[in-house]
Amino acid sequence: MLRCEICGKSADKHHIVHRCQGGIDYPLNIKHLCPEHHRGSKGPHKCSEVDLKYKLELQNKLEKLLPKEYYTIEKLSHLLEIKPRALKKLMINHKLHKEGYKKADVIYELMGKMIYDEVMLEHYYDFMPVFNLA
Repeated sequence: MLRCEICGKSADKHHIVHRCQGGIDYPLNIKHLCPEHHRGSKGPHKCSEVDLKYKLELQNKLEKLLPKEYYTIEKLSHLLEIKPRALKKLMINHKLHKEGYKKADVIYELMGKMIYDEVMLEHYYDFMPVFNLA
């Protein structure tokens, strides 16, 4: 049985990069969350800040896991636990260099054709609504 990574209760799989955003099934893109931490008011489906934090965490993990500039499908498959066929489909619009695919292109695709930045999180706070209840 899956356990929530936050509270330890029974959990479901949460795709950090949602499927509708181009996310695919692979271990790094999955976070186990209970119903409250998944779809509750402070979960990634209802709280953009949490969603962005999870995406930044994933992107940083990918950066650390892929320290080289180029990777073959076979090496990516081994490192990311993604089937070669799924990787080939994912990378179809990118140039295959003699050394392999560029790390930046791989991360771009795995992040749903987005690159996230800590500045986005800082700007998130700038756009939070402020209500004057006086």
